[in-house]
Amino acid sequence: MGEDKGMAVIELKNLDLEELKPYTVLNETQLKHYFEPKGGVFIAESPNAVMRAIEAGYEAISFLIERKYLETDGAAIMAKCPDVPIYSSELDVMTNLTGYNLIKGVLGLFKRKPLPSPEEIVKNARRIAVLENVTNPTNVGAIMRSAAALHMDAVLLTPSCADPLYRRSIRVGVGTMFQVPWTYIGYVPSPAVKKAMGLDAHNSENQDKAWPLLGMKELKDMGFKTAAMALKEDTLDVDDPKLMAEDKLAILLGNEGDGLSDETIGLCDYTVKIPMSHGVDSLNVAAASAVAFWALSR
Repeated sequence: MGEDKGMAVIELKNLDLEELKPYTVLNETQLKHYFEPKGGVFIAESPNAVMRAIEAGYEAISFLIERKYLETDGAAIMAKCPDVPIYSSELDVMTNLTGYNLIKGVLGLFKRKPLPSPEEIVKNARRIAVLENVTNPTNVGAIMRSAAALHMDAVLLTPSCADPLYRRSIRVGVGTMFQVPWTYIGYVPSPAVKKAMGLDAHNSENQDKAWPLLGMKELKDMGFKTAAMALKEDTLDVDDPKLMAEDKLAILLGNEGDGLSDETIGLCDYTVKIPMSHGVDSLNVAAASAVAFWALSR
């Protein structure tokens, strides 16, 4: 490539390069703590996901691009980040290198950003999603995609949720987690915050009270009514006018197997169901999220 096109492409001949280890051998936990204690990195896959990460202001470290895409999707990415190293090879080499059947042969390694507070991202929000203990990265990615597409203003996740920046989450979500604001809610508070909340700062039994007890209080302090998506008695249908009339509504979705905890449901203002037919009792959490987001954002 000429000088006007930025950094030259590095043809992969030595697959043991130190710079390739994040793509080849590091697991998600190692990536997340790559620059410990300063933070970590993540891998975005596919041209759309990589471009969305760039446009959201994430700092690119390197790109791994299948040779045939260097002049198409890869060219647009390189134009955005002309000083970032680009590694390239044929698809079979990249597949063996990464262990994935790649989507359009484009990968990007990015630095993580510090996460904002819940208060920051919901400041002007009307409709938000709250995920409780959704542990499957595929489901988190799919829910993030629905949230971005179906008018959610933000997504909050409890500490046990899968990370939206895990590679599979990004792959399934096609990078939509770079388009809708998200962060975590319900972490164990500091001793000072515990004291202010009237909790014993030295009692380990309080460790499980950050979520749902303190997290739900935080939602309500931020002005949100809370709607638990659950199969319970005395529920409202998802299109009930009472829900539509709420100015600020948080839609809570639970774990793939157990759903929302009884304690969380008990703390919510509403319990909401999606009417079913043909004897089907429920939807997968990712499918349910799409229905709920569409119905409650109108």
